[in-house]
Amino acid sequence: MDQSNNAAEVKNTGGPVLTESLEVFWDDPIDEDPANPMNWSNGRKWLTVFMVSFVTFLTPLASSMIAPGVPEILAHFNSTSTTLSSFLVSVYILGFAFGPLIISPISEYSGRSAVYNVCNVLFVVFNIASALAPNIEALIIFRFLDGFVGVGPMTCGSGTIADLMKAEYRGRAMALWSLGPLFGPIIGPVVGGAILEVMDWRWLFWILSIVSAVSTVVFFFVVAETYPRTILEKKASKLRKETGNPAYRSSLDTGAPPRQLFLQSLVRPSKMLLCSPIVAAMCIYVAVLYGLLYILFTTFAEVFTGQYHFSALGSGLAFIGSGIGMLLGLAYSASLSDRKLKVKLALNQEIQPEDRLPWYLVIPGSLAIPAGLFIYGWAIDEDVHWVVAELGNAVTGYGMIVILMCVQTYLVDAFTAYAASVIAASTVLRSLLGALLPLCGLNLYMAIGYGWGNSLLAFIALAMTPIPWLLQRHGKYLRTRFEIKL
Repeated sequence: MDQSNNAAEVKNTGGPVLTESLEVFWDDPIDEDPANPMNWSNGRKWLTVFMVSFVTFLTPLASSMIAPGVPEILAHFNSTSTTLSSFLVSVYILGFAFGPLIISPISEYSGRSAVYNVCNVLFVVFNIASALAPNIEALIIFRFLDGFVGVGPMTCGSGTIADLMKAEYRGRAMALWSLGPLFGPIIGPVVGGAILEVMDWRWLFWILSIVSAVSTVVFFFVVAETYPRTILEKKASKLRKETGNPAYRSSLDTGAPPRQLFLQSLVRPSKMLLCSPIVAAMCIYVAVLYGLLYILFTTFAEVFTGQYHFSALGSGLAFIGSGIGMLLGLAYSASLSDRKLKVKLALNQEIQPEDRLPWYLVIPGSLAIPAGLFIYGWAIDEDVHWVVAELGNAVTGYGMIVILMCVQTYLVDAFTAYAASVIAASTVLRSLLGALLPLCGLNLYMAIGYGWGNSLLAFIALAMTPIPWLLQRHGKYLRTRFEIKL
């Protein structure tokens, strides 16, 4: 048991007499205490990261898996609405926007494990409900609820990595975790298109339910609690029960009442977004990029079936270009993300969160996005071979994942103790734009064409490129000048 230097004295005269609290921390030496997730074996750490990444893959997979089946779903429910065709996909992302506002504070109040397991179970339940939906209104509601709970792993995943990994090894772990939210929407339509070749649209949800149910059971037995505050509170509670001494408390316990702690956690993401310039700037940048990406995702089926006469399976395969680009971007950013930190540590220099925004990541990443949009848009407009359009998608995908990796690792390093909250702030904003912007995608293309429509999106992305460059130079000043009490 661990005690602070001014710990309570315990006398054996009829029970404990308390003078001060007994603080419970990791056992000395701290870097050898097996209860501390930072000291877990590499195998256990990477298995945890893999499992979190896998469930974080399944939930975004569900966001776009129905995209190739939207025409069949609308026909089944006798609807011809073009708005509904986009909303059936994007309503799931709307759930992503509201879920973090509840899930993030719960995870920083009661721990990660309970949030993961409850969200995983509810994700299976709402997928089953979607498979059984009697009408399109019910399907939309179940899709929203599925997204609401499905965002749990995306909200808590970065926090889990912050619990497990030291800063100089965090980049690769973030890269593995990022595979899920980025490749889920890419692979979803491919899988959905393949299923629709042999089954009806309801099997999209049945298959997702089966896979999710299996992963939920495995996750429950494999992934342990990693949140230090929760682990230390359980340790203190055990000591209070074993000794009968109520003075034991976690060293991370602020002493605030549970109600106050929960309310603080509840407002923390909004407080970060509104009061921290670096959080606001990065979240707005990612939100805009995410909205542009989902305009592409929700219109691929229409574009490739209409312009290039792809089948349902072929329209799903149209997402592969983006996937290849993202895979290349992930390999590039994962190999370089930790590089600057390790060099500085070798030179005994202090590392900063801004080290996550080196020029060799943010410049090619931010410029690739508008470049890819230009190529994609004008290839379609001029009826150039579909391979050129896919090349444009690959360039866009490359830039998207490089920038998202930089932004997420930067925010986690800047707010390590509250990583779940800062990622929740980012997820809320980007999910809102990811859900709402696609509603105007087809209308934009019909109004000004594919070439100028995508050029407009490219100009928007180009206007945002200075944000990571400026934060690399001035982020430290803004962090210290506008420090917020969390």
